[in-house]
Amino acid sequence: MQSSSTTCSKAMIIAVANSNDYLVGVVDSNNNFCGLNPGSAEVVGSIVEAKAYLRGNNIFSAMLELDSDYDEMCGGSNSSRHRQRILC
Repeated sequence: MQSSSTTCSKAMIIAVANSNDYLVGVVDSNNNFCGLNPGSAEVVGSIVEAKAYLRGNNIFSAMLELDSDYDEMCGGSNSSRHRQRILC
């Protein structure tokens, strides 16, 4: 039987085109995005701030996901999103 709780494991920074905000958190084993702290993800104003936030939490690499406006509005598939592993 599978446990109902999930473990957050992969650091993620999400950037949406034409936005100045970056969402910083982790992806759990069910591919759900959640914050490093329970209840909320961190919103920062630059990729530099996002990387510093992760470093401050002893995380030194993350997946950077770049979403288009179309992905945001229409729910494009995960395969259409650009992802790249970056060092923090």
